Amino acid sequence: MTEAARAAAADPAAAAAAVPVPMTPDGVAYGQPVLDRLVALLDLERIEENIFRGVSPAESPVRVFGGQVAGQSLVAAGRTVPADRRVHSLHAYFIRPGDPSIPIVYEVDRIRDGRSFTTRRVVAVQRGKAIFSLSASFQLDQPGIDHAEPMPEVPGPETLPTYAEQVGDYRERIGGMSAVPRPIDIRYVTEPPWLARETGRREARNQVWMRADGKLPDDDLLHVCVLAYASDLTLLDAVLARHGVYWGTDKVLGASLDHAMWFHRPFRADEWFLYDCASPSASGSRGLATGRFFSHDGSLVATVVQEGLLRVLS
Repeated sequence: MTEAARAAAADPAAAAAAVPVPMTPDGVAYGQPVLDRLVALLDLERIEENIFRGVSPAESPVRVFGGQVAGQSLVAAGRTVPADRRVHSLHAYFIRPGDPSIPIVYEVDRIRDGRSFTTRRVVAVQRGKAIFSLSASFQLDQPGIDHAEPMPEVPGPETLPTYAEQVGDYRERIGGMSAVPRPIDIRYVTEPPWLARETGRREARNQVWMRADGKLPDDDLLHVCVLAYASDLTLLDAVLARHGVYWGTDKVLGASLDHAMWFHRPFRADEWFLYDCASPSASGSRGLATGRFFSHDGSLVATVVQEGLLRVLS
Protein backbone atom coordinates (compact mmCIF):
# COMPACT_ATOMS: atom_id res chain seq x y z
CA MET A 1 0.00 0.00 0.00
CA THR A 2 1.29 3.47 -0.82
CA GLU A 3 1.55 6.10 1.90
CA ALA A 4 -1.19 8.10 0.17
CA ALA A 5 -3.52 5.09 0.07
CA ARG A 6 -2.83 4.25 3.70
CA ALA A 7 -3.52 7.83 4.73
CA ALA A 8 -6.78 7.84 2.78
CA ALA A 9 -7.89 4.63 4.48
CA ALA A 10 -6.98 5.78 7.98
CA ASP A 11 -8.12 9.41 7.62
CA PRO A 12 -11.11 9.78 5.27
CA ALA A 13 -11.60 13.38 6.38
CA ALA A 14 -8.23 14.34 4.94
CA ALA A 15 -8.98 12.40 1.78
CA ALA A 16 -12.31 14.17 1.44
CA ALA A 17 -10.51 17.50 1.44
CA ALA A 18 -8.49 16.35 -1.59
CA VAL A 19 -11.28 14.60 -3.53
CA PRO A 20 -14.89 15.87 -3.65
CA VAL A 21 -17.13 13.29 -1.98
CA PRO A 22 -20.87 13.07 -2.75
CA MET A 23 -23.15 13.07 0.28
CA THR A 24 -26.55 11.44 0.81
CA PRO A 25 -29.48 13.54 2.08
CA ASP A 26 -28.75 12.18 5.55
CA GLY A 27 -25.19 13.55 5.41
CA VAL A 28 -23.26 10.31 4.80
CA ALA A 29 -20.51 9.99 2.17
CA TYR A 30 -20.97 7.51 -0.68
CA GLY A 31 -19.83 6.80 -4.23
CA GLN A 32 -16.48 6.18 -5.93
CA PRO A 33 -14.30 8.10 -3.41
CA VAL A 34 -15.70 6.01 -0.55
CA LEU A 35 -15.26 2.79 -2.53
CA ASP A 36 -11.67 3.82 -3.28
CA ARG A 37 -11.05 4.03 0.46
CA LEU A 38 -12.35 0.48 0.89
CA VAL A 39 -9.97 -0.66 -1.85
CA ALA A 40 -7.16 1.12 0.01
CA LEU A 41 -8.16 -0.64 3.25
CA LEU A 42 -7.87 -3.98 1.46
CA ASP A 43 -4.45 -3.13 -0.01
CA LEU A 44 -2.43 -4.44 2.93
CA GLU A 45 1.14 -3.45 3.72
CA ARG A 46 3.54 -6.40 3.43
CA ILE A 47 6.01 -6.27 6.32
CA GLU A 48 7.48 -9.78 5.91
CA GLU A 49 7.10 -12.73 3.54
CA ASN A 50 3.98 -14.03 5.34
CA ILE A 51 3.10 -11.04 7.54
CA PHE A 52 0.86 -8.13 6.53
CA ARG A 53 -0.53 -5.07 8.24
CA GLY A 54 -3.89 -3.32 7.81
CA VAL A 55 -5.66 -0.30 9.26
CA SER A 56 -9.26 0.70 9.98
CA PRO A 57 -11.13 3.83 8.86
CA ALA A 58 -11.42 6.72 11.29
CA GLU A 59 -15.24 6.48 11.27
CA SER A 60 -15.23 2.88 12.54
CA PRO A 61 -17.69 1.89 15.28
CA VAL A 62 -16.27 1.02 18.71
CA ARG A 63 -14.91 -2.26 17.33
CA VAL A 64 -13.56 -3.30 13.95
CA PHE A 65 -16.32 -4.24 11.50
CA GLY A 66 -16.29 -8.00 10.95
CA GLY A 67 -16.51 -7.74 7.16
CA GLN A 68 -13.37 -5.59 7.16
CA VAL A 69 -11.20 -8.05 9.09
CA ALA A 70 -12.55 -10.95 7.01
CA GLY A 71 -11.79 -9.14 3.76
CA GLN A 72 -8.30 -8.10 4.90
CA SER A 73 -7.52 -11.64 6.08
CA LEU A 74 -8.54 -13.02 2.70
CA VAL A 75 -6.30 -10.47 0.98
CA ALA A 76 -3.38 -11.62 3.15
CA ALA A 77 -4.03 -15.26 2.26
CA GLY A 78 -4.44 -14.49 -1.44
CA ARG A 79 -1.16 -12.55 -1.59
CA THR A 80 0.66 -15.83 -0.90
CA VAL A 81 -1.18 -17.89 -3.54
CA PRO A 82 -0.48 -18.14 -7.30
CA ALA A 83 -2.78 -15.91 -9.35
CA ASP A 84 -4.21 -18.86 -11.33
CA ARG A 85 -5.88 -20.29 -8.19
CA ARG A 86 -9.20 -18.77 -7.16
CA VAL A 87 -10.51 -18.86 -3.60
CA HIS A 88 -13.44 -21.27 -3.38
CA SER A 89 -14.13 -21.31 0.37
CA LEU A 90 -13.30 -19.68 3.68
CA HIS A 91 -14.09 -20.55 7.29
CA ALA A 92 -13.49 -17.96 10.00
CA TYR A 93 -13.91 -17.33 13.72
CA PHE A 94 -14.25 -13.97 15.43
CA ILE A 95 -12.23 -14.42 18.62
CA ARG A 96 -11.98 -10.98 20.24
CA PRO A 97 -13.30 -7.50 19.41
CA GLY A 98 -10.88 -5.59 17.20
CA ASP A 99 -9.68 -2.09 18.15
CA PRO A 100 -10.05 0.24 15.13
CA SER A 101 -7.59 2.77 16.58
CA ILE A 102 -4.53 0.54 16.06
CA PRO A 103 -3.25 -1.52 13.10
CA ILE A 104 -4.04 -5.22 12.67
CA VAL A 105 -1.23 -7.66 11.89
CA TYR A 106 -2.11 -10.63 9.67
CA GLU A 107 0.09 -13.73 9.97
CA VAL A 108 -0.25 -16.27 7.13
CA ASP A 109 0.53 -19.97 7.55
CA ARG A 110 1.12 -21.76 4.23
CA ILE A 111 -0.64 -25.00 5.18
CA ARG A 112 -0.52 -26.78 1.81
CA ASP A 113 0.38 -26.27 -1.84
CA GLY A 114 -1.08 -29.16 -3.84
CA ARG A 115 -1.46 -29.80 -7.55
CA SER A 116 -5.05 -28.48 -7.62
CA PHE A 117 -5.67 -26.92 -4.21
CA THR A 118 -3.82 -24.45 -1.99
CA THR A 119 -4.71 -23.98 1.69
CA ARG A 120 -3.87 -21.01 3.87
CA ARG A 121 -4.52 -20.12 7.51
CA VAL A 122 -4.50 -16.49 8.67
CA VAL A 123 -4.49 -15.14 12.22
CA ALA A 124 -5.27 -11.45 12.80
CA VAL A 125 -3.41 -10.08 15.82
CA GLN A 126 -3.65 -6.96 17.97
CA ARG A 127 -1.61 -6.34 21.15
CA GLY A 128 -0.14 -9.82 20.86
CA LYS A 129 -3.51 -11.60 20.91
CA ALA A 130 -5.53 -13.22 18.15
CA ILE A 131 -8.76 -11.38 17.33
CA PHE A 132 -9.74 -13.41 14.24
CA SER A 133 -8.70 -16.57 12.42
CA LEU A 134 -9.45 -17.67 8.88
CA SER A 135 -8.80 -20.76 6.79
CA ALA A 136 -9.15 -20.40 3.03
CA SER A 137 -8.86 -22.85 0.17
CA PHE A 138 -7.89 -21.93 -3.41
CA GLN A 139 -8.30 -24.08 -6.52
CA LEU A 140 -7.18 -24.17 -10.12
CA ASP A 141 -10.10 -23.68 -12.53
CA GLN A 142 -11.32 -27.16 -13.49
CA PRO A 143 -14.33 -28.38 -15.54
CA GLY A 144 -17.00 -30.57 -13.91
CA ILE A 145 -20.71 -31.10 -13.25
CA ASP A 146 -22.72 -27.91 -12.89
CA HIS A 147 -26.10 -27.02 -11.38
CA ALA A 148 -27.54 -24.31 -9.12
CA GLU A 149 -30.74 -23.22 -7.43
CA PRO A 150 -32.66 -20.50 -9.28
CA MET A 151 -32.75 -16.93 -8.06
CA PRO A 152 -35.96 -15.86 -6.29
CA GLU A 153 -38.29 -13.63 -8.27
CA VAL A 154 -37.78 -10.11 -6.91
CA PRO A 155 -38.08 -6.53 -8.21
CA GLY A 156 -34.99 -5.15 -9.95
CA PRO A 157 -32.64 -2.90 -7.94
CA GLU A 158 -33.31 0.14 -10.13
CA THR A 159 -36.99 0.07 -9.07
CA LEU A 160 -36.19 0.21 -5.33
CA PRO A 161 -35.38 3.19 -3.10
CA THR A 162 -31.80 3.80 -1.96
CA TYR A 163 -30.61 2.94 1.53
CA ALA A 164 -30.59 6.64 2.46
CA GLU A 165 -34.19 7.02 1.29
CA GLN A 166 -35.29 3.95 3.24
CA VAL A 167 -33.47 4.90 6.44
CA GLY A 168 -34.93 8.42 6.45
CA ASP A 169 -35.57 9.69 9.96
CA TYR A 170 -34.52 6.36 11.49
CA ARG A 171 -30.76 6.94 11.03
CA GLU A 172 -30.23 8.58 14.42
CA ARG A 173 -32.04 5.72 16.17
CA ILE A 174 -30.28 2.96 14.23
CA GLY A 175 -26.79 4.47 14.45
CA GLY A 176 -23.90 2.06 13.89
CA MET A 177 -23.11 1.28 10.24
CA SER A 178 -25.93 3.53 9.00
CA ALA A 179 -23.95 6.60 10.03
CA VAL A 180 -20.57 5.78 8.41
CA PRO A 181 -19.49 6.24 4.76
CA ARG A 182 -21.08 3.65 2.48
CA PRO A 183 -18.87 1.87 -0.06
CA ILE A 184 -21.70 -0.61 -0.78
CA ASP A 185 -24.97 0.48 -2.43
CA ILE A 186 -27.80 -1.40 -0.66
CA ARG A 187 -31.43 -1.63 -1.82
CA TYR A 188 -33.88 -3.57 0.39
CA VAL A 189 -36.28 -5.92 -1.41
CA THR A 190 -38.02 -7.08 1.75
CA GLU A 191 -39.22 -4.49 4.24
CA PRO A 192 -36.21 -2.98 6.04
CA PRO A 193 -35.92 -4.43 9.56
CA TRP A 194 -36.30 -1.07 11.29
CA LEU A 195 -39.70 -0.75 9.60
CA ALA A 196 -40.70 -4.42 9.87
CA ARG A 197 -40.47 -4.25 13.67
CA GLU A 198 -43.27 -1.65 13.59
CA THR A 199 -45.46 -3.16 10.88
CA GLY A 200 -45.40 -6.61 12.48
CA ARG A 201 -43.57 -8.60 9.79
CA ARG A 202 -42.07 -11.62 11.52
CA GLU A 203 -40.52 -13.55 8.62
CA ALA A 204 -36.97 -14.78 9.26
CA ARG A 205 -35.85 -13.54 5.86
CA ASN A 206 -33.99 -10.56 4.49
CA GLN A 207 -33.38 -9.74 0.82
CA VAL A 208 -31.28 -6.89 -0.52
CA TRP A 209 -29.66 -5.91 -3.78
CA MET A 210 -26.04 -4.83 -3.32
CA ARG A 211 -23.09 -3.64 -5.37
CA ALA A 212 -19.83 -1.83 -4.78
CA ASP A 213 -20.75 1.85 -5.17
CA GLY A 214 -18.37 2.65 -8.04
CA LYS A 215 -15.93 0.89 -10.34
CA LEU A 216 -13.47 -1.73 -9.05
CA PRO A 217 -10.17 -2.73 -10.69
CA ASP A 218 -10.08 -5.97 -12.71
CA ASP A 219 -8.70 -8.07 -9.84
CA ASP A 220 -10.58 -11.32 -9.11
CA LEU A 221 -9.31 -11.56 -5.52
CA LEU A 222 -10.37 -7.97 -4.79
CA HIS A 223 -13.92 -8.65 -6.00
CA VAL A 224 -14.13 -11.72 -3.74
CA CYS A 225 -12.81 -9.71 -0.77
CA VAL A 226 -15.35 -6.93 -1.37
CA LEU A 227 -18.11 -9.58 -1.42
CA ALA A 228 -16.78 -10.98 1.87
CA TYR A 229 -16.91 -7.45 3.30
CA ALA A 230 -20.49 -6.94 2.08
CA SER A 231 -21.63 -10.36 3.34
CA ASP A 232 -21.44 -9.18 6.98
CA LEU A 233 -23.56 -6.05 6.49
CA THR A 234 -27.13 -7.44 6.57
CA LEU A 235 -26.86 -11.18 7.24
CA LEU A 236 -27.96 -11.20 10.89
CA ASP A 237 -30.92 -8.97 10.04
CA ALA A 238 -32.73 -12.18 9.05
CA VAL A 239 -32.45 -13.42 12.65
CA LEU A 240 -33.63 -10.15 14.20
CA ALA A 241 -36.53 -9.76 11.75
CA ARG A 242 -38.14 -12.95 13.06
CA HIS A 243 -38.41 -11.35 16.52
CA GLY A 244 -39.27 -7.79 15.55
CA VAL A 245 -36.16 -6.23 17.05
CA TYR A 246 -33.27 -4.28 15.53
CA TRP A 247 -29.97 -2.63 16.38
CA GLY A 248 -30.42 0.80 17.97
CA THR A 249 -34.21 0.73 18.05
CA ASP A 250 -34.08 -2.01 20.71
CA LYS A 251 -31.54 -3.09 23.33
CA VAL A 252 -29.75 -5.65 21.17
CA LEU A 253 -26.17 -6.70 21.79
CA GLY A 254 -24.64 -8.65 18.94
CA ALA A 255 -21.39 -9.90 17.49
CA SER A 256 -20.37 -12.32 14.74
CA LEU A 257 -19.07 -15.63 16.10
CA ASP A 258 -18.10 -17.50 12.95
CA HIS A 259 -18.45 -17.01 9.21
CA ALA A 260 -18.18 -19.38 6.26
CA MET A 261 -18.39 -18.67 2.53
CA TRP A 262 -18.26 -20.79 -0.61
CA PHE A 263 -17.61 -19.13 -3.97
CA HIS A 264 -19.22 -21.03 -6.83
CA ARG A 265 -18.81 -18.93 -9.97
CA PRO A 266 -16.92 -15.82 -11.13
CA PHE A 267 -18.62 -12.45 -10.59
CA ARG A 268 -17.99 -8.73 -10.34
CA ALA A 269 -18.74 -7.06 -7.01
CA ASP A 270 -19.35 -3.71 -8.73
CA GLU A 271 -22.37 -5.14 -10.55
CA TRP A 272 -25.73 -5.74 -8.84
CA PHE A 273 -26.10 -8.98 -6.87
CA LEU A 274 -29.05 -10.22 -4.82
CA TYR A 275 -28.28 -11.23 -1.21
CA ASP A 276 -31.03 -13.62 -0.13
CA CYS A 277 -30.75 -14.35 3.63
CA ALA A 278 -32.77 -16.55 6.00
CA SER A 279 -32.48 -17.76 9.59
CA PRO A 280 -33.29 -21.42 10.27
CA SER A 281 -32.74 -21.21 14.04
CA ALA A 282 -31.98 -19.05 17.07
CA SER A 283 -31.32 -20.37 20.57
CA GLY A 284 -28.98 -19.96 23.52
CA SER A 285 -28.38 -16.26 22.69
CA ARG A 286 -27.07 -17.32 19.27
CA GLY A 287 -28.69 -16.90 15.88
CA LEU A 288 -27.86 -18.79 12.69
CA ALA A 289 -28.23 -17.12 9.30
CA THR A 290 -27.65 -18.38 5.78
CA GLY A 291 -27.23 -16.29 2.65
CA ARG A 292 -27.12 -16.82 -1.11
CA PHE A 293 -25.57 -14.36 -3.55
CA PHE A 294 -27.04 -14.22 -7.06
CA SER A 295 -25.64 -12.14 -9.90
CA HIS A 296 -28.03 -9.86 -11.78
CA ASP A 297 -28.46 -12.51 -14.49
CA GLY A 298 -29.62 -15.08 -11.91
CA SER A 299 -26.42 -17.11 -11.42
CA LEU A 300 -25.74 -18.40 -7.91
CA VAL A 301 -22.22 -17.08 -7.20
CA ALA A 302 -21.70 -17.62 -3.46
CA THR A 303 -23.23 -19.11 -0.31
CA VAL A 304 -22.74 -17.81 3.25
CA VAL A 305 -23.42 -19.20 6.74
CA GLN A 306 -22.88 -17.23 9.94
CA GLU A 307 -23.68 -17.68 13.61
CA GLY A 308 -23.93 -14.55 15.70
CA LEU A 309 -24.18 -13.75 19.39
CA LEU A 310 -27.50 -11.96 19.91
CA ARG A 311 -28.66 -10.81 23.34
CA VAL A 312 -31.96 -8.93 23.52
CA LEU A 313 -32.11 -7.01 26.78
CA SER A 314 -35.38 -6.09 28.48
